[in-house]
Amino acid sequence: MIDKLEAIYKRWLEIGETMNQPDVISDMKRYVKLSKDYKELMPIVEAYKEYERICSNFESSKEMLNTEKDEELREMAKDEVEVLQEYKEKMEEKIRLMLLPKDPQDSKNAIIEIRAGTGGDEASLFAGDLFRMYTRYCEIKGWKVEIVDFTEGSLGGYKEIIFNVIGEEVYGTLKYESGVHRVQRVPKTESQGRIHTSAASVVVLPEADEVDVEIKPSEIRKDIFCSSGPGGQSVNTTYSAVRLTHIPTGIVVSIQDEKSQLHNLEKAMNILRTRIYEREYQKYLDNVASKRKTMVSTGDRSAKIRTYNYPQGRVTDHRINYSIFNLPAFMNGEIQEMIDQLMLAENAERLKTEISE
Repeated sequence: MIDKLEAIYKRWLEIGETMNQPDVISDMKRYVKLSKDYKELMPIVEAYKEYERICSNFESSKEMLNTEKDEELREMAKDEVEVLQEYKEKMEEKIRLMLLPKDPQDSKNAIIEIRAGTGGDEASLFAGDLFRMYTRYCEIKGWKVEIVDFTEGSLGGYKEIIFNVIGEEVYGTLKYESGVHRVQRVPKTESQGRIHTSAASVVVLPEADEVDVEIKPSEIRKDIFCSSGPGGQSVNTTYSAVRLTHIPTGIVVSIQDEKSQLHNLEKAMNILRTRIYEREYQKYLDNVASKRKTMVSTGDRSAKIRTYNYPQGRVTDHRINYSIFNLPAFMNGEIQEMIDQLMLAENAERLKTEISE
């Protein structure tokens, strides 16, 4: 572990020196990449320095305990050794987690798709509740939410909604949300007061950069048409809606929420790039799943991951069998506790795999 930390520290120093070179400063693309690497290594470097300080104090206290003749000072040194030993072990555990290979996708923005499943109008209302839950969580985190496309339910909510989340470590945080979310409650449409079960699926994808996926213009068929639905005077009068078809894969993306054809085209290209990228990323997820049990969705979108039980005020994640008994707060965006538990379980599994290998 020490060898790894020393190598990371040296690499961090090298990046810092390289960033100050004139030819690098003038090359914005390279400078941004180095700046990102420097920032990502910073927490490990800080932990390494803290660990070195603890080890130095630990050795000094041990030496005092072994050489000091004064009984009172020996007792103080003994207490210090015990405290530092515990702190040292905690730091070692923290650093081991930090040194685990990081999914390069974790730092990316995310594209989230929520679709109503079984349950008709109630499923659409629940999809709307989930969208509100995620937007409130993003507000708490200081992340930006951009709606890409949506289809409203007949009684409210959404049959489908797609949105971007922009911020730091977005995908790494929200990737645990992929799967089927199930709700148990009395629907607004139910006159007898009976509890119904409905569902909505959530798909979280890492946003693909242009460098991740190269799409040739010759591989795309572009169709322009009039937008439909709410939107004012421009609806059905201007050809602003865009449909892109990626000929090699057959993937189709339609966007019509912006009045500008250019903005719709930009959004459609972003979604198309991510959908194509998802196919390659899926191979990575399948490979991870074959090696170990993982909290991260492996693409089985039919897997029920969580139940929201309104009569009991309970939300339960079935992957880790963990329940929170404050459903109103959870639905208002306070989902960090659940995400922390999923991350904890995931990291424990990764550590086990690392040790066994």
